[in-house]
Amino acid sequence: MAADWGLVDTLLGGTRAMRRAGRRYLPQWPAEDDASYQARLASATLFPAYARTVSVLAGKPFGKPLTIGEDVPQRLRPWLEDVDLQGRNLHSFAAEICVNALSHGLCGILVDCPPNRGARSVAEERAAGIRPYMVHVRPGSILGWRTRAHGAATQLAQLRLLECVEEEDGPFTAREVEQVRVLEPGRWAVYRRQVVDGAEAWRIHEEGTTTLPVIPFVPVYGRRRGFMLGAPPMLELAHANVEHWQNKSDQQTILHVARVPLLFARGLGDAQITVGANSLIQTGSETAELRYVEHSGAAIEAGRRSLLDLEDRMRQTGAELLVIRPGNTTEAQTIADNEQGMCDLQRIMQAVEDSLDTALALMARWVGEKDGGHVSIYRDFGAATLAEASASLLFQMQSAGALSHQTLLGELKRRGILSPDIEVATEIARAQAQAR
Repeated sequence: MAADWGLVDTLLGGTRAMRRAGRRYLPQWPAEDDASYQARLASATLFPAYARTVSVLAGKPFGKPLTIGEDVPQRLRPWLEDVDLQGRNLHSFAAEICVNALSHGLCGILVDCPPNRGARSVAEERAAGIRPYMVHVRPGSILGWRTRAHGAATQLAQLRLLECVEEEDGPFTAREVEQVRVLEPGRWAVYRRQVVDGAEAWRIHEEGTTTLPVIPFVPVYGRRRGFMLGAPPMLELAHANVEHWQNKSDQQTILHVARVPLLFARGLGDAQITVGANSLIQTGSETAELRYVEHSGAAIEAGRRSLLDLEDRMRQTGAELLVIRPGNTTEAQTIADNEQGMCDLQRIMQAVEDSLDTALALMARWVGEKDGGHVSIYRDFGAATLAEASASLLFQMQSAGALSHQTLLGELKRRGILSPDIEVATEIARAQAQAR
């Protein structure tokens, strides 16, 4: 999984991260010297198709507030307003979880609780801030795990998480310390690098026990491949985005070459060549020739069409997650048909919803409640056709300023949503006149 995460992290990092990756995603040509390659790399810019698509798709389920069920215990409800003790409510927390599930295919929710250091009543626990909270575990923090069979179910027997904590280092500075948290049912330990007798090794820094007989961790999947195994739902879009990065660099290079015409001279003999507005070149040769040689532009046009085709293909790939199986066009129909016709994004949101319910159940177990209740994520955003789904993405991009009105209308015409008889320039002029 980490092999795919490296590609995803670099794309999400934008142009700067892609340039930093260098030859990994922008190969150096066989006859290209290092200076030329570095100049080409420094001028390359990323078309952020993957990041924008993840952002747009993740925003659809959370365009409306997350619904907290009536069965959520009253004791838990106030905690959901600051569910991670970082100031985020459950809606914001779930939205970030959704982004990770769509981009990387796997993340997790750790339901932790501070140790009780002497509080003897519920009132004292509240005063001391002792209550369960959720931690967003990002994919890069998951180092490894072991499993065990519990009847027909598979459970975690051990989970290893990479953490980075900040410690004071003098009166005005702090330093980051890397550590590994090892969780097992009923116990935990934190390991740090320590030097003992001149040798560096990972040793236990802190350890303790818990009151839960399970590891309070809930995996969240984008595309589930197995227990604790997930894949990015739009991995092919990520690869297409890298292809666009490479092709765009080629296109920029050929444009640079084409914009600088070459001066070609033949048969001038010893005549002195001076290029300028007030210069004159004379020669007695009848076969002499002096002219500029320019690029025909055929390769430039082919490259431009290739980039447009790639951009369209990337939009289609992202839109496919919104397409409902033929026959089911609304959420109501999907539920009536026993959810056989959900689009991929709806299935992912259902999995995220189930993971949140499991996390709520773990919060309840920490404080002795019987059940954590349920939450609901808005899921009525499926599209009946690929054209409709891609049109929705185009509208989002236009609203964000990533597309012009002219391009938007042109793409809608090409998809058959607008009549082919509509003149784009005329429609834009009419819309502007109405706005006045």
